Amino acid sequence: MSIVLCPLSIVHAQRIPQAIEYTEVYDFIEELTTDGVIRSNAAIKPYTRDQIARMLVEAQGKDSLLTKRQKEDLQFYLQDYALECDTLPVYLSYGHRHVTQWITEVSNLSLADPSLHILTKDKIFKMRVRPILGMDIYANRKGFITHRWYGAEIQMDIAKHLSIWGSIRDNSWKGTGYLKDAYYPTEADKIYGARLSQPGYLNNLPGVQYKEANYGGDFSDSRGGISLYAWWGSIGVQRERITWGDAQHSSNILSAHNPAVPMVTLQLTPCKWFQFDYFHAWLVSNVIDSTYWYTEQQTATSTQREYRPANKFMAANMFTFMPCKYVQFSFGNSIIYAERNVQAAYFIPIAFFKSMDHLLTKGLNTENQNSQAFATITVRPTDHLRVYGSFFIDEFKLSRLKKSDPQHNLYSYLVGFNWSGWPVRGLSLRGEFARTNIATYQHSIKVLDYTSNSYTMGHYMGTNAQSIFVQLAYRPTRSLRLTLDYTNDTKYTTYEYIRGDIKTIISQPSFVNPIWRNDEVNLRAVYEVFNNCYAHVDFTYNNTRAFGDTDINLYSPVFYQGQNFTFTCGLSFGF
Repeated sequence: MSIVLCPLSIVHAQRIPQAIEYTEVYDFIEELTTDGVIRSNAAIKPYTRDQIARMLVEAQGKDSLLTKRQKEDLQFYLQDYALECDTLPVYLSYGHRHVTQWITEVSNLSLADPSLHILTKDKIFKMRVRPILGMDIYANRKGFITHRWYGAEIQMDIAKHLSIWGSIRDNSWKGTGYLKDAYYPTEADKIYGARLSQPGYLNNLPGVQYKEANYGGDFSDSRGGISLYAWWGSIGVQRERITWGDAQHSSNILSAHNPAVPMVTLQLTPCKWFQFDYFHAWLVSNVIDSTYWYTEQQTATSTQREYRPANKFMAANMFTFMPCKYVQFSFGNSIIYAERNVQAAYFIPIAFFKSMDHLLTKGLNTENQNSQAFATITVRPTDHLRVYGSFFIDEFKLSRLKKSDPQHNLYSYLVGFNWSGWPVRGLSLRGEFARTNIATYQHSIKVLDYTSNSYTMGHYMGTNAQSIFVQLAYRPTRSLRLTLDYTNDTKYTTYEYIRGDIKTIISQPSFVNPIWRNDEVNLRAVYEVFNNCYAHVDFTYNNTRAFGDTDINLYSPVFYQGQNFTFTCGLSFGF
């Protein structure tokens, strides 16, 4: 294994997000944080590549606190962040050299893992080009489903103040010809049975927007952005999946459950103990605006109106304070609004958006927009233990706290812990519990729901639901992670948010009458062969059922309904 030395002083602040799907490096950062080796802000993800490089270099300077396996993992991940350290990756593994370099008068190039890395002699220009390719195969008693994806990504940094990046992934889910007739009686059932992710499904798979296809599900995912940065912060435009709120399984603030949306971003990091984040996003409403349409020529003598979706926007901010390595807390607020055009007031980063909303709507006694407030706190009382919690407020009144008032507030809370590295190094135990009250994430005006592309942006279980997640994980050797998970998800009686009946609705008891439940046990092995290329094998048992007259098809794909033993295997380059 080669040794990569990267002084912290030469880690430059390019602001290129590291996609949250690359869970292996995030899990390693989490391990180092819980063990007390480094500090990280788990409330805001994705991390940028320079943030990860800085954390890895910080850990490199504390190698006396690391085990042999952690040192090997550290060198392994530093290879992937070589450009952030103004150098090129050089792979030496098991006595074999896995790199080709070209040195010219103006630049150095390397081809590794296989990615093309370019670094000019003056270190003013850096570029990484990487192909993306992968496939997962799912099999249980109901048949086979394949998910394949391919594409490419490019990342550039110019003059140490400008970052540009982009990627494209073409995805396809297929099950036609493999799914058993006993479970999919019609051809349409077979075709769409391969779609494991849908807005109404209660699972933790990323949300997608399918294209027209006569088989399974086909969708593309194009992301990217441009960012101007300095050592103290950055401003940019990007389309990436983001999460807000400290969580391992699913955040209840922003969970990245919905497809990525374009946004203007601002991040300020003027000192080690403070970080400020803001974005203004263009959401996808999936609600028709009956006053907004085009005329399409259908024939020589006839036309047809083609209606367009209503505009939907979101602004949010988060203040994070890290006064010491043992405590970190964040708080912020957001608003979802649906106007014909963007509202300038919501481009003010440090603002209480509900107050802005009152200024803009109360004069005509019109309905408010949909505002939220949230907070998250992380405490590390001792090395090897991290405890955290997040609170999301959709609507709150002090009078509802009285026992005499049957109405409850609209909120969600999440608590969790991570015990890592003791008494067995490399072993960790995680637990998470989340609950969301009736009517949380909902609104009487559908375009103002806490959704994008019809997917809930908070916890994937949505309103009036709870989730229990427990994971035992072990890292025996470099880049190998074994996990055993247990998940218990329960959905209770759901209600439409009807303005005239809302007092009655929020007077109903939460978490009383279950209508859907899923118990799942998953054994997983992941091995990262080289950076960004990993193979995985999963053995999963699940028991998904509905109660009463609930239609289970609303909440679960047929592939996972009832009791199933599912085998999954996959290999991916990129993610």
